[in-house]
Amino acid sequence: MKHFISNDLVMPFQLDVSNLRGRLARMGPELDAILSRHDYPHCVANLLAETIVLTALLAGMLKYQGVFTLQVKADGPVIMMVADVDSQGHIRAYAQFDHDHELMGKKDAQAGVLLGQGYLAFTVDQGPDTERYQGMVELEGLRMADFAQNYFRRSEQIDTGFAIATRYDEEQGWQAGGLMLQRLPEQKTGAGTSEEDDWRRIMILTATATPEELASRILSAEELLFRLFHEEQVRVYEPHFLKDQCRCSRQRVAYVLGTLSVQDRAEIEEQGLAEITCEFCGRHYEFTAEDVAKSLAGNDLPSDTDEVTRH
Repeated sequence: MKHFISNDLVMPFQLDVSNLRGRLARMGPELDAILSRHDYPHCVANLLAETIVLTALLAGMLKYQGVFTLQVKADGPVIMMVADVDSQGHIRAYAQFDHDHELMGKKDAQAGVLLGQGYLAFTVDQGPDTERYQGMVELEGLRMADFAQNYFRRSEQIDTGFAIATRYDEEQGWQAGGLMLQRLPEQKTGAGTSEEDDWRRIMILTATATPEELASRILSAEELLFRLFHEEQVRVYEPHFLKDQCRCSRQRVAYVLGTLSVQDRAEIEEQGLAEITCEFCGRHYEFTAEDVAKSLAGNDLPSDTDEVTRH
């Protein structure tokens, strides 16, 4: 069996016996790069790592040319999380949170506690000439996987199972992995079994994957899938690789400035300078009032403009 690089990829697979399809995501150096450029408390970094893996898994199930975005908005100490990945595998993410909240010191705080009430939304943006696909679900449960499973059960009515694990090492940084399995309505059952029997068996097998295996630095994706599903005649396909890369640029930020209100533009003119920081990568941009005036001419950038903060 050909062994691929074990990190920063999404690997599709098929279970022939039970006729189920799945994805395995593994993230290491690229995940660590995303998280390390921000001074996140451990619990926030851990939650964002889960979100990034979930984003990679969900995007890996779709065929699209554009950007897949997962966004969480909530009323807890973690206010918002955004992760997106484009069809070239460029992935990025950031979180907004209450720095002073007492939970920031608790490494093991779970998603449901950190987020509180709110919603999770998926968006597929394939450009201005196509209609956006969006799904949304309220946050119910303790884990990111719970939120996603609720969405598929309620909105798509598709049996979907997840297993996600993260780990942190002071020397090697962040590592994470996840599994996603789906039973589609048109799929046939395995010989001599019912759909429910097949699904139950696969969920039991998936639950045997330990956090150490899911987020392993040495166990390859193929080896993990074989350990879990060798009796299911697991078949793996070419992986999609992921890379930490932001899409922000001076031109994109100028586009955002061109959409500012008259009041905001007047404030920039008074101050003489607008300082812009990309929430995703932390890159800093400076624009004079003259630069902002030029941006009012407008441009035809796509709608997936970057999140920026003006200081």
